[in-house]
Amino acid sequence: MFQKIDRSTWKREEYFNHYFSNLPCTYSMTLQLDITILRKKNLSLYPTMLYLITSVVNRHEEFRTALDNSGDVGVYDYLSPCYTVFHKESETFSNLWTTYSPDYEKFCADYKKDIQEYGSIDRMIAKPHAPENTFPVSMIPWSSFDGFNLNLQKGYDYLLPIITMGKFKVVNGRYFLPLAVQVHHAVCDGFHLSRFFNELQELIEQFLKN
Repeated sequence: MFQKIDRSTWKREEYFNHYFSNLPCTYSMTLQLDITILRKKNLSLYPTMLYLITSVVNRHEEFRTALDNSGDVGVYDYLSPCYTVFHKESETFSNLWTTYSPDYEKFCADYKKDIQEYGSIDRMIAKPHAPENTFPVSMIPWSSFDGFNLNLQKGYDYLLPIITMGKFKVVNGRYFLPLAVQVHHAVCDGFHLSRFFNELQELIEQFLKN
């Protein structure tokens, strides 16, 4: 599940050393995704976006690169989303995770099962035993933002992407969802993050044609 990288032959070694050790650097990018086609189909937005985001994340090694407990750099075979659910009464949230499946219907069924079993548990870690191969996704459905940035004290040691969605807005009859992705420059350049956004938009547009 976690394959260590041979750094003596790793094509990214020079860049990794520079942005991890010499000049530690994380950055974020926010884009407005056109989700009109998803709204017209009346799909449940949160699990659908979790599925689509994870599908694109799992296409590319740079989003699955991480440090293991011993500090070695490696790549997970695949990642699953660890996501937040909100509790109105306490105004707090819980973390849940659902194992990724490339089958959309199966993923949504597993998501629904996890929500039913753990979604009402009002504590930070509602579903226990999260595997190491998860990445964080959250939703802020009360605000539509143009930029979003996290300031993590120990963020320079975290290599996996951190993804945040906001409230969609309607412009000229089309629906746009703000999506912010924070990454580590040691493993992910602007090219890779731009490709992620482009492929995600393409996947959204192609998703309902199948």
